[in-house]
Amino acid sequence: MDAAAYTFAGPSIKRFLLASAALHALLIAWTAFSILYAPAHNVWSGAGGDVVPIGLVRGVAGVPLPRPEMATSQAVDDTKGLYKAEPVAKPLPDNSAKQLPEFEKNKPPRYVTRPSKVFENRTPPPSNAVPYGEGGTPALPYTQFTMSNGSQGGIGMGGPGGDFGARYPWYVEAVRRRVSANWLQSAIDPAIRVAPRVVIAFQIMRDGTATSIQITRSSGNSSVDTSAIRAVRDANPLERLPSDYPGGSVGVEFWFEFRRSGY
Repeated sequence: MDAAAYTFAGPSIKRFLLASAALHALLIAWTAFSILYAPAHNVWSGAGGDVVPIGLVRGVAGVPLPRPEMATSQAVDDTKGLYKAEPVAKPLPDNSAKQLPEFEKNKPPRYVTRPSKVFENRTPPPSNAVPYGEGGTPALPYTQFTMSNGSQGGIGMGGPGGDFGARYPWYVEAVRRRVSANWLQSAIDPAIRVAPRVVIAFQIMRDGTATSIQITRSSGNSSVDTSAIRAVRDANPLERLPSDYPGGSVGVEFWFEFRRSGY
């Protein structure tokens, strides 16, 4: 039975194989013929190839085709650019065109007066101070002296029984040294270089207590006046009056003339 089936199928398959081989041979032959005898130009590819026009619809003579309408957009393009125009600079005013005022020859010059820092009085003087220049000449004989920094001073004493200084010069010298040692010139305003004379009057009681301390002549500067008053107050109490002195007190006038070193 197997032999009969093989005999029946063998010729049929062989026939189809022969037909397929014949078709392939024809296809190969046609391809070779096309390559050898085809035109030299390339229609579908390559730069500079000829265009093959293909007319699908024949044009009808005498019938014009309508022209397509082109729509013009009226919208404003508000797209922001990459660059912004620089603002226009305003012109600078021409100052050269201003007319200068004419020089006035007859106009008097103007002077500015500034207050002096040396004699400037920052605080009012005490109520019992005698104005500068109105103190008059001292009634007591003075013993003058000069300090190491250039400032000068003087002391005068008077009481019952005649000239106190002539009778007790040692006591006058003791009072002078005590008061001069307490005159702190370093406490005076550094801006002050020279100051007029300031006169301090007071009474020395028998026990050496200084009373009725007052300014009888101001220097015109509160810093100098304050330092002079402080010198007498810091020296209080002084030495007791001489035992043979007949009075119960003695009047004293002490004056200072401030002058800073180098002036």
